Amino acid sequence: MKIFITGIGTDVGKTIASSVVVEALEADYWKPIQAGDLDHSDSHKVRSYISNRKTAIHDNSYKLNTPASPHWAAEIDGITIDLKKITEPQTENHLVIEGAGGILVPLNANDTIADLIQEEYKIIVVSRHYLGSINHTLLTIEALKNRKLDVAGILFSGDENKPSEDIILKKTGAKFIGRIENEPYFDANVIGYYAEKFRDTLLKL
Repeated sequence: MKIFITGIGTDVGKTIASSVVVEALEADYWKPIQAGDLDHSDSHKVRSYISNRKTAIHDNSYKLNTPASPHWAAEIDGITIDLKKITEPQTENHLVIEGAGGILVPLNANDTIADLIQEEYKIIVVSRHYLGSINHTLLTIEALKNRKLDVAGILFSGDENKPSEDIILKKTGAKFIGRIENEPYFDANVIGYYAEKFRDTLLKL
């Protein structure tokens, strides 16, 4: 199984969600494009959060120095992101792929994060509640559906907002995977708790 983790924007909890899914499935992890924070990247974070010994962390296809939109970070580095150079790692294990920002974040003049998503990927959308997040979640899912890409489920991040969650799930028809609460901190034990909690649902995607 190949799972693509995307979000309704930046800083909504994609890396924590990716860590939970990786741990639940003992899956491999791959972030094709890392922009900024190279010494403490999302790959480093996932490695620190998981405790199973099966997961392999695959190298980024692009490591960009500036924490910015990939198209701009690449331009600052004097390069252009080429989709042909983004090669999915070969593995017999489950694979979790983490995007950057939302699905329409530009990679270059023509391509966006959405162009990284293959037909066989199962997409999990991470949504976090804030004023405007319903619109952002519905727009994200509508854009995916317009590309003939089906959302396997929604994972909510942060405190519960039942009216928002209810209308999102009703309008999208997407499966509710679960919610990762606003924990005081995240470590391997906390990630392991959510991994156990969501494992059966994830295996049925």
